[in-house]
Amino acid sequence: MKISARLALFAIVVTLAYLGLAVWGMGGFAAFFSHAPLVVVVLATLVMAIASLFTEVNLSSGEREDRANRWVLPAFGVIGLLSGFLPAYTDRIDFWTFGGEGVRWLGVLLFIIGGALRLWPVFVLGNRFSGLVAIQPGHRLVTDGIYRKLRNPSYLGMLITAVGWALAFRSGVGLLLVALTMIPLVARIHAEEALLRAQFGNEYEAYCSRSWRLIPGIY
Repeated sequence: MKISARLALFAIVVTLAYLGLAVWGMGGFAAFFSHAPLVVVVLATLVMAIASLFTEVNLSSGEREDRANRWVLPAFGVIGLLSGFLPAYTDRIDFWTFGGEGVRWLGVLLFIIGGALRLWPVFVLGNRFSGLVAIQPGHRLVTDGIYRKLRNPSYLGMLITAVGWALAFRSGVGLLLVALTMIPLVARIHAEEALLRAQFGNEYEAYCSRSWRLIPGIY
């Protein structure tokens, strides 16, 4: 089973709205697409959005959910709206920007790498990958492949993508928004780990002892 039609439509609308905010922030299509790195960012975003339509990501509360963590969804939404517009806008007015086209291309590279890392685990987990903190029917712990040493590779991919987006606009404000994202993200990680620990007990504890939570060698 693939992503539901309703969720697919939502993903498409959000993607186009996000890109639209960036185009608006840059002052229109001509200004935005005058930068080759930003053209590549748009193409990469569309490819990622299309790829996501072939995943089994869902919003199912499954057999067991930590409903107290749902506050992170609107938090991510607000930060996402700001990230869509502000980096592009600060780029246009040259507020707290740095570097030149080299920084933009570095951002493109990170954006693509982060996007791949974000989507890879989604395909690995299948219908166990929910937008909610929940245990799905038939849920089992995955500790091999991309999860062997890293417990939250998709979240790391999300952060790398966000940094890449900010750098594509040479935006210091964009990097601050990435730092702000860490607040709901860390809360989400702790909620997920608490639920997995309760579900899988010693098996999960053993996995934690030999893996990193988010950034290898650091956290």
